[in-house]
Amino acid sequence: MDTHHQNSQPTADAQALDAQVIIVGAGPTGLTLAGELRLAGTDVIVLERLARPSGESRGIGLNIRTMEVFDQRGLLPRFGQITTSTQGHFGGIPLDLGVLESAHGAAKTVPQSVTEAVLERWARELGADIRRGQELLSLTDHGDVVEARVRPGGDSGRAERVLRARYLVGCDGGRSTVRAQGGFDFPGTDATTELLLADLRGVELKPRMTGEVLAGGMVMVAPLGDGVYRIIVGERDTPPGRRSGPPSFDEIADAWKRLTGTDVSTAEPVWVSAFTDATRQASEYRRGRVLLAGDSAHIHLPAGGQGMNTGIQDAVNLGWKLAAVLRGTAREELLDTYHTERHEVGRRMLANTRAQSLLILGGADVAPVRDVLAELIAKADVSRELAARVNGLDIRYDVGSGHPLLGTRVPHLELAGARRHDRPTTVTELLRTGRGVLLDLEDNAVLRGRAVGWIDRVDVVTARPLGTPPGGPGAVPAGPLAGTAAALIRPDGHIAWLAPGSHHDLPTSLDRWFGPAR
Repeated sequence: MDTHHQNSQPTADAQALDAQVIIVGAGPTGLTLAGELRLAGTDVIVLERLARPSGESRGIGLNIRTMEVFDQRGLLPRFGQITTSTQGHFGGIPLDLGVLESAHGAAKTVPQSVTEAVLERWARELGADIRRGQELLSLTDHGDVVEARVRPGGDSGRAERVLRARYLVGCDGGRSTVRAQGGFDFPGTDATTELLLADLRGVELKPRMTGEVLAGGMVMVAPLGDGVYRIIVGERDTPPGRRSGPPSFDEIADAWKRLTGTDVSTAEPVWVSAFTDATRQASEYRRGRVLLAGDSAHIHLPAGGQGMNTGIQDAVNLGWKLAAVLRGTAREELLDTYHTERHEVGRRMLANTRAQSLLILGGADVAPVRDVLAELIAKADVSRELAARVNGLDIRYDVGSGHPLLGTRVPHLELAGARRHDRPTTVTELLRTGRGVLLDLEDNAVLRGRAVGWIDRVDVVTARPLGTPPGGPGAVPAGPLAGTAAALIRPDGHIAWLAPGSHHDLPTSLDRWFGPAR
């Protein structure tokens, strides 16, 4: 049903709003978006069908870009001791992540349940209204307000109610109710194979973190800590059936033994699941006042855990934009950049996961491709490109031309001249508030004067990279911002303007990303 083009038009004033934004789904994407919106002062309700966290962990790692994003919000200490690694893979071919320039490595064994717990605590502390045991039944976009019909706990005997908000965002996974109710197209390819997953206790297994291609299929082993191992097994030429529930552990153990010769049937299964290589992406991430993020917008083979990480980064891209529009400081057209920026990111992710699927699950006919790719990955430039792609570090948004750093993520940089908590700060720490940052690297009063009309939305900081000698006007002589006199950084950590280099002047860029001057 296409609810976007409903004819009824109740005014927003006819009935009070329950929140400015309703988020459907309390997974990593929805909780990140809730925190981002609350950081900007936006009222938000999160609806989650499950009465309590499931404790299941489809994702077991944070890629490098997600680590950077969480660091920008000061969240990394909440995860405790994180073990990072420079070991990655592309389609089962080892990939050295150490070639990338980042202050972080990939966190390989952070269960999704831990990520969700950290994000939920953060969002609640900021004032997010998270309502568990609330199932979305339907939605209607009236053009000025969205109505969501909700049933508590999925119990047909309990009273339904209608919630109203300016916008509604579907973060409710691959079988998204929001996507279906909102009339979004979801084109792509159907599943051709199925992989089985089990988390096991009471067995010792050799780690196979990058996966291992065998004669009959693919297997993977990842230690999760506390004596638990995750095994994934995919048998080649086994078409997926239609399941009404998860596979039995016996089915998984039998497949594991057929491929590896090892019997794991005596282990204790902590959790079992199955997934496929079905690949789909919503044609649009926004229809009126209804938006999609995370698995609601894109599904694929979870090669390298890219889905959860991309969803978190969808939320960070959307949150500040949606808050600015609701606050009235930015034009509604800013929301269109969410689709144009993140849909392309999703398209590229789906392309690389499909390529990895062929490499991992293909038979002997794919072996020559694996051999050639392994030779290419041994070359530093190729390895760097693929490592950046699967870790979200190759993203460059279209913010204008004139400099290769425009649209890319801002590098982590220690700063002198700007202090926080009685010590030098970093570019990363400047983003903790979720506001834009104008970084003045040459103490230019004229430049700062041009930004006066935006100081309610953008922090103007005068500093220089640590180790750079103070002095008069002159661009930074060395380091990741070499040749730069000033940089405008969006709340999601991407560079929107640079001097010298940008073809647009500073007020034009400020107006585009933060709305008209006050």
